[in-house]
Amino acid sequence: MVFAASYAPRLDLRQSQSLVMTPQLRQAIQLLQFSNLEASAFIEDELLKNPLLEHDNGGEMAVAIEARGELEIVVPDDPASLAASGMLPDSATTALDLDVSNVYDAGTGADGYGAAGLSGEGEDWNPWDALEAERPCLREHLEQQARLAFSTQDDLLVAQAMIAVLEPTGRLGETPEQMAAALNIELSRFEAVRAVMMRFDPVGVFATNLAECLTVQLAEQNRLDPAMQALLDNLELLARREMPALLDICGVDSADMTDMIAELKRLDPKPAAKFDSEPLRPLIPDVLMRPTPSAEDGAPDWMLEINPETMPRLLIRRGFHARMVASADKETKSFLSEQLQGANWLVKALESRAQTILRVCAEIVRRQDGFFRHGISHLRPLTLRDIATEVELHESTVSRVTSNKSIATPRGIFELKFFFTTALTGANGETHSAETVRHRVAQIIGAENLKNILSDDAVAAILQKEGIDIARRTVAKYREALRIPGSAQRRREKMPA
Repeated sequence: MVFAASYAPRLDLRQSQSLVMTPQLRQAIQLLQFSNLEASAFIEDELLKNPLLEHDNGGEMAVAIEARGELEIVVPDDPASLAASGMLPDSATTALDLDVSNVYDAGTGADGYGAAGLSGEGEDWNPWDALEAERPCLREHLEQQARLAFSTQDDLLVAQAMIAVLEPTGRLGETPEQMAAALNIELSRFEAVRAVMMRFDPVGVFATNLAECLTVQLAEQNRLDPAMQALLDNLELLARREMPALLDICGVDSADMTDMIAELKRLDPKPAAKFDSEPLRPLIPDVLMRPTPSAEDGAPDWMLEINPETMPRLLIRRGFHARMVASADKETKSFLSEQLQGANWLVKALESRAQTILRVCAEIVRRQDGFFRHGISHLRPLTLRDIATEVELHESTVSRVTSNKSIATPRGIFELKFFFTTALTGANGETHSAETVRHRVAQIIGAENLKNILSDDAVAAILQKEGIDIARRTVAKYREALRIPGSAQRRREKMPA
C-alpha cells in the first residue's frame, strides 16, 4: 500500500523560548564596550536627537570605588532623591558620575580661533598647530614641485604617474621597468624624470630600495664618497654586524666605520612616512586611580573613579517636558513620551555602565595590588573568568568592559587588557605571569657581557633555577616578541669594531 504525501497547508501552534535582542539592549551592550571618548560621542549624538536631554555642568557628583576588601561606593550627594525622581534606577547607589564644567573655554570661539587665539594671547592657542593645519598633503606637495620642475607635458605626465603609485613610506610602488612599459616610453627617459624627483622634498622619495634612498640623501648632503658607497652596497653585511668584512670592503679603519654608521643612522629610511602622519595623541584614561592613606598599616589603598573629563553628565529636562505636555496635541504627547523614555533609559544605562566598569576595575586592582606597589615582577596571572566569578558577571561582559579602555595608575597609563596574562607553572606549584617572565628574560639578557653571551637554553636553565618551569622554545618566543636578536647576533653586536 502506497500513501501519497500530503502537501495541504495546515495551522500548528507551538511554544518555544528564545532570547530577543531589543534595540535598547543592543545599545546598552555596545555602550558598555565603548571607551569613554566613544561613549561621549554617542551621548553627543543623543543630545542632538532628544530635546529632553541636556548637559549638567554645575555638579560635582562622581562615582568612585575604594578598592580594598568590600567594595564601597563613595557618593558626594544624596542619590535617593534622584532615584525617587526616576532619573536613576531604584537600585542605584550613586548619581551619574561625570562633570565636564571645565571643558569649554568661554573665551575661545567655537572653532578654537577666537579673538584671543588670533592675537596669540589665548592660553591654549599654539601657532605651530595652526601652521601644521595648513600644511598640504604629500601628494599635493609633490605635484606642486613637479609643475615647477618639468616644462613639458610629457614629463609632467610621467611625474604624475609616479606620484600615483607612491607608497606611504616614500618608495616607488612599481619597478621602473614596469612603469616605463605601461607608459610606453624608454626606460632611460623614465629614469631621467625619476632622478629629478628623488631630489624633491622630502629627499629620497621615489627610490626603489633602502640603499638608493640613502644614497640620494647622502648625495644631496655632498657626503657620498667611495667608502660610503661601498657601505651602501653591502647593507646586508651591516645588518649582520660583520664588521671585519665591511672594514675590508670599504677600506677604512674601525673609527671611520663608526662615524659612517652614525651618519647613516641620521638619515631617514622612510622619508614620506612622517609627512602625512597624524600627530601622536595622548592616551586619555577611562578610569582614574589614586592612592589614599590607610589608617591600618600606612600602606596606600586605591580609589577608583570614572574620568570626569571624558564623559559628560546628563540631566533630564523634566520641567520642559511638563510644560510641553500641558498644551500639546496627541501626536506631540506621544513623541515626548518616547523621548522621555529614551532619556530615562540612557541615564540608567550610563549609570549601570559606570558601576560595572568600576566593579571590574576594583577587582583587577585588588588582584594586581603587588604590581602597583612593587612593579612588573609582581604581576600575577589573571583571566577574564577569575574576574567574572568574583564580581558575578558573565565572562563576555568582563571582556566588553576591559576592551578599548585604559586606567591611569601611579605607575602609568595601562590598557585594562594588560593585566590579563597567562600563567606559567613554577617548580613548586606556584604560578607566574607570562608578562613577568618575559620581563625577567629581558633582564637576564640585558645583564650579559661579551664573555658570557647566553643561549636560549642557558636562559631557560636560569629561569628553572629560579623556580619557573619554562622550555627553550618559550624563551625564544618571548625573546623574539621583545625584538631581542639571537645569541650569535648579540655576540657580533657586542664585539668591538
